[in-house]
Amino acid sequence: MTTRRTFIKASGMALVSGALLPNVFVRMAGAATTNGRKVLVAVFQRGAVDGLNVVVPFGEKAYYAARPSIAIPKNEVLDLDGFFGLHPALSPLLPYFKDRSAAFVHSVGSPDATRSHFDAQDFMECGTPGVKITQDGFLSRALAGRAPSPLRAVALAQTMPRILSGKANAVAMPDIAKFGVRGDVSDAFQSMYKDAYEATRILKSADPARRQAENGASYPQGPLGNSLKQIAQLIKANVGLEIAFTDVGGWDTHAGEGGTQGQLTNNLRNFSAAIAAFAQDLGSRMSDVVLVTMSEFGRTVRENGNRGTDHGHGNVMMVLGGGVRGGRVYGEWRGLTPEQLFEGWDLAVTTDFRDVFGELLVKQLAVKSLKDVFPRYEIKPRGIMASDRTTAS
Repeated sequence: MTTRRTFIKASGMALVSGALLPNVFVRMAGAATTNGRKVLVAVFQRGAVDGLNVVVPFGEKAYYAARPSIAIPKNEVLDLDGFFGLHPALSPLLPYFKDRSAAFVHSVGSPDATRSHFDAQDFMECGTPGVKITQDGFLSRALAGRAPSPLRAVALAQTMPRILSGKANAVAMPDIAKFGVRGDVSDAFQSMYKDAYEATRILKSADPARRQAENGASYPQGPLGNSLKQIAQLIKANVGLEIAFTDVGGWDTHAGEGGTQGQLTNNLRNFSAAIAAFAQDLGSRMSDVVLVTMSEFGRTVRENGNRGTDHGHGNVMMVLGGGVRGGRVYGEWRGLTPEQLFEGWDLAVTTDFRDVFGELLVKQLAVKSLKDVFPRYEIKPRGIMASDRTTAS
């Protein structure tokens, strides 16, 4: 296992062409019906998901020593590469990894060491870890200079999340069927909120809510399934969507997290079912769509006295969709022995979350420059995406 420290370098990084990628979404690209428009979908797991029980380092003895009652048994882990494996509740996502449509990034996160949910989420959404004065979100900044469109950036949420706040004029809506400004209002008011009116007009005309799930997809009940279903409807309606965002809570597992049974298992079961339904629903359209997951920080390596875990540091992200060089677990793995841990307690962050998003913004959305998206930070691409559409400066 001495090569595990540099496993990313030995994971077949020479594959750079989509033609060489046995990816089901690439194979379906000819049948795609999104008019070639690329879409990035971000899902925030609020509360700090336990990445060590999501993508399990079952080849690491220290993992089992640190978690005597909540570790995922080796015989129940869904093997990914002989060292890492998935929590069994994520079985609906395993086929996408096997056909190289999905990848995971481990030991990823923010370089800021805060264990405050509020601060960590804010730093991540602003894209400026440790800086509290940033007013806008990095996904909003990524859309700067692009042709305006009332529905190019949509948050399936009650209020606008920080990540899309700013000059991109994103819209937030908990229900696409009920979005709009209603009632008689003055001309001045209409002029002030013309983008909202135009978004309402487009939604009314396209009527995305009437589009049923396709390809036998069945979304689970719950907020995430409902949000992803509506994002799929917006994509199928061709309303000009480029970035979609949604979030789901319940990941703060201080007590009752459990191993193969418990709070985390219940959450992961719904989480994986919703994402798998989204991919199945879109079918060939997924060749133009990439979904990425994120969470503010990970959890402690050692379990606590309540069969749970406390606030930690390093975590895991998933990337799924067309052009993803999947079938791999990316990242530098330093190990879980005390001397390898961050501050002797947590999984170290060896991949900055901005490296993942930076690559997605450049290769998926053709963002030409990341200087203002992630100020004072130089992106280090990880080779997660196969097709390089442009070069960031």
